[in-house]
Amino acid sequence: MTTKIIATLGPASMSRESIKALAMAGARIFRLNFSHSVAADFAPVIADLRSVESEIGEPLTALGDLCGPKTRIGEIANAPRQVDKGQVLRLGLPDEDPGNDGQIFIPLDVPGLLDGLKAGMPVNLSDGMLQFTVTRVVKNDRLFEMEALNAGVLSSRKGIAFPGKHHNLPALTEKDVKDLHEGLDIGLDAVCISFVQNGDDIRHIKAEIAKHGVWIPVVAKLERQNALDHLEEILALTDVVMVARGDLGTECPIAELPVIQKKIIRACRHAQKPAIVATQMLLSMVKNPIPTRAESTDVANAILDGADCVMLSEETAVGDFPVQAVEYMREISGNAVEYYLERMQGPYPPKKEKHPAKYLAYAACILADNAESKALVSHSGTGSTARLLSSRRPNLPIYALTPDARVIHHMNFVWGVKPRLIEATEEGHMKRCERFVAGNPDFKHGESVVITAGQPTPGQTERFTNQIKLYHK
Repeated sequence: MTTKIIATLGPASMSRESIKALAMAGARIFRLNFSHSVAADFAPVIADLRSVESEIGEPLTALGDLCGPKTRIGEIANAPRQVDKGQVLRLGLPDEDPGNDGQIFIPLDVPGLLDGLKAGMPVNLSDGMLQFTVTRVVKNDRLFEMEALNAGVLSSRKGIAFPGKHHNLPALTEKDVKDLHEGLDIGLDAVCISFVQNGDDIRHIKAEIAKHGVWIPVVAKLERQNALDHLEEILALTDVVMVARGDLGTECPIAELPVIQKKIIRACRHAQKPAIVATQMLLSMVKNPIPTRAESTDVANAILDGADCVMLSEETAVGDFPVQAVEYMREISGNAVEYYLERMQGPYPPKKEKHPAKYLAYAACILADNAESKALVSHSGTGSTARLLSSRRPNLPIYALTPDARVIHHMNFVWGVKPRLIEATEEGHMKRCERFVAGNPDFKHGESVVITAGQPTPGQTERFTNQIKLYHK
């Protein structure tokens, strides 16, 4: 697989048989949603994942998705309620409920979300299906009146968003911290942090992971306008980015979302950080055996934008056709990638900048293309070399060799990369790569590969890739 597929596990896909079927169909990353579960629920699932991984001989990544701060309203009296355009409702903390005065009251028991809310600010409910504008501050930070901009049905426990408003709530809640540490105990390979606003949220979760005495990659879910305003800072700190279009679509004008997606993916590639596109990709397949034309086009366009991964949520978690959804995703991806590479007509050149490692990666891609090599092979302790090669988008598979199992599972997020675990030996990195090629049946006698490796020289103060070799088996 060139573009990687993430499958969310749920009631429709939790069994070992289902996990194996999803993996055989093309899924390489399996999302475990902590919004309604705890780590103990996922311990047997990860055990099954490891069993399938060993059986099929492919690394499979267990991705824990933390819930993040609660952003749902409470119970609405006599719900569901019809809301008419122009109708005025009240929004406030539960103890501010004025009682049965005929006006609909929307309780929200997270004070931090209401701090600083002012007249004129937008409020969205139910993934943007109901939109309001605050018209009056009845009591600062506690009670407000707002006017409905459209008609719709108001139900209890629905999501609420305040587009463009900064919240003082940390992205990691007490539940998240507990879930994180317990998730690390059961063997999570990567973790998503929800509702990221800036770099401090990434620092926070990385500090918690470090407290546990381990390292796993962090996926920053971009769901708020504030995250877009701090994208460069977030990219410098996170390991992977997710374009979480559901909540992001309530924070940003939905007409702007396609361009926002393209800008995020492009920024990720320039930063050599994998980008995931998620939410409603093949949603009709929850109940139907084939996707709609629009969904097929949406998935293909995400791949043509340069996404490293595409994610399935309800489709594989609760849908009637989880394996078929992955198969369709893989088929769409194969066609889109073929056209993407045909349109590129060669690897992306780096921007004009002082970045030797990036230029070495580009040179390796150009050499492999010119020599009609079978593949690119990189040795990397952290995976950075493989990410650099991937960011050039070569028309060849990239074999990423590392002795670190954590890096193997991280590399599953990276476009075009085939992660392979190798034994740590005393020989140099280049020799390890040559030995891998010599013993690998993927390469026939006489075929060439281009190998990149990093072997520090006496005067080299910083470790990076400094060798390129055209190797014939």
